[in-house]
Amino acid sequence: MKAADLKFNLIDSYLGLLNNLSPDSKLELISKLSDSLKGSRKPTKKSLSDLYGAFISKKSADEIITELKNSRNFNRKTEQL
Repeated sequence: MKAADLKFNLIDSYLGLLNNLSPDSKLELISKLSDSLKGSRKPTKKSLSDLYGAFISKKSADEIITELKNSRNFNRKTEQL
């Protein structure tokens, strides 16, 4: 299935749910959707480099990796048939 087909199927599903709403509820929904579009037109100027240094720890990378590996817990239990 193509992405465009999936998008239209999703839109059709939402439309099926919205058909049962009252006209006033539909108008309110249109208003809220319009407001959300107006607010989303501002381009964000955040880049990936802004996240540099966001995680602060006194542990070294090797210590963190070792801690993560040691905390893994594999409890695979199989049931008899």
